[in-house]
Amino acid sequence: MAKDSSFDVVSTVDMQEVDNAYQQTARELTQRYDLKSSGATIELSKADATITVVAPADFVARQVIDVLNGRLVKRGVDLKSLSWDAPQAASGGSVRVVGHVVQGIDKECSKRISKDIRDLKLKVKATIDDDKLRVTSASKDALQEVISYLRAADYGIPLQFTNYR
Repeated sequence: MAKDSSFDVVSTVDMQEVDNAYQQTARELTQRYDLKSSGATIELSKADATITVVAPADFVARQVIDVLNGRLVKRGVDLKSLSWDAPQAASGGSVRVVGHVVQGIDKECSKRISKDIRDLKLKVKATIDDDKLRVTSASKDALQEVISYLRAADYGIPLQFTNYR
């Protein structure tokens, strides 16, 4: 029999693209008329993979987030890869909103993906390996069916398919 074929299901974000979108947003904050004198700031922490928006009001914070989302989409970053916390009161009557860049597939989501793959009743095997899933099968057609199914399903995170062999 032929050797088993496989692929990995991962969820990764190119942090350089996130940094580029952050830089463009920070530049636009200093140039755009309605945001220039608002006192809104944006910070990126690459180590923690967080984006912090500080603004005088929730409305202004949402405007900055909308600008950032537009830049991220133009740079090819999926918006599902960002999860925003609820606005928190900060010093001086301002509002702080923290966004987290989601890297990898958490255990709960990987178990759900694995269960959905098993429910397809195809001759494939899905194994959880830290923050990724490895799907193996003798049939490449079955692997293609799994990929098309996972593309159509929504798990709340962007999925990429790598190491297809």
